Amino acid sequence: MVKRARLIYNPTSGREEMRRRLSDVLQKLERGGLETSTHATTGEGDATLAARDAVERGFDIVIAAGGDGTLYEVINGLAEQPNRPKLGILPLGTTNDFARAMGIPRQWNKACDIILQQHSKSIDVGKINQKYFINIAGGGSMTELTYEVPSRLKTILGQLAYYVKGLEKLPRFRPIHVAIETDDRLIEEDIMLFLAANSKSVAGFEKLAPNASLDDGLIDLFILKKCNLAEFVRLVTSAMRGDHLNDPNVIYLETQKVKITSPDYVQLNLDGELGGTLPCEISVLHKHLDIFVDESGAAKYKSNKRLVIRGRIPDGEE
Repeated sequence: MVKRARLIYNPTSGREEMRRRLSDVLQKLERGGLETSTHATTGEGDATLAARDAVERGFDIVIAAGGDGTLYEVINGLAEQPNRPKLGILPLGTTNDFARAMGIPRQWNKACDIILQQHSKSIDVGKINQKYFINIAGGGSMTELTYEVPSRLKTILGQLAYYVKGLEKLPRFRPIHVAIETDDRLIEEDIMLFLAANSKSVAGFEKLAPNASLDDGLIDLFILKKCNLAEFVRLVTSAMRGDHLNDPNVIYLETQKVKITSPDYVQLNLDGELGGTLPCEISVLHKHLDIFVDESGAAKYKSNKRLVIRGRIPDGEE
């Protein structure tokens, strides 16, 4: 039986590669046995509406082609549906954090091959208030960089654009006061940022949440306490190596749900997109969505959790 796929693509993502490659992509998918139709997004929120429409029209597969923003919108169109199609990803944006975490290559033809293999994995989806995220949710000064970087600068410089903007903003970082409440902990602290991670790859850092697993039903919560510029630079250097969890300015814990409040005005960042403001409640929808992955590399997505208590990894854990 021929399967029907709906390709939702952002014609302006990255360097407009999808616009140029559309006929090649369609030809490859059709030859591989997928009857594929397309929807080109026209503005903010359109991919969410297109994903909902694809569910209502009974498509077997939805393919998100673009960057993290396109993927975020598609997830928000699928997550609340009772019958969710399997999801394919063509990572043709600037950073493609989630695709990197899943081992999905940036080359369009190799990414199509993964979809055509039809090997899927059930993964967690994060829920924050009434929105959904697949990779990262956060708040604080640093997280605001993602939507402060102009789209043209991202297209030209790629990931470097975030670091350029970050260096410009560093002297103006302001701490925020938060209360972070889980089932067994209450943390009240002045912090620079918090990140709730579903995968290991966050904002171009491959090891920021080194214990994160996509299918364990847990949020990996990374909290950076108030610190000065020298401490922050040291921490960024450590994070690039994956050595930051033992830093005294870091709290790192795992939880199924968390409530975060603040007297300050704090914007939320969901998969690189503006997602409202605090307060928020974050929870996990366990193994909620089936995503196509490379069958040959599927074993690497198994959980490799280590116990984390009091925000630190116990001595002797490997």
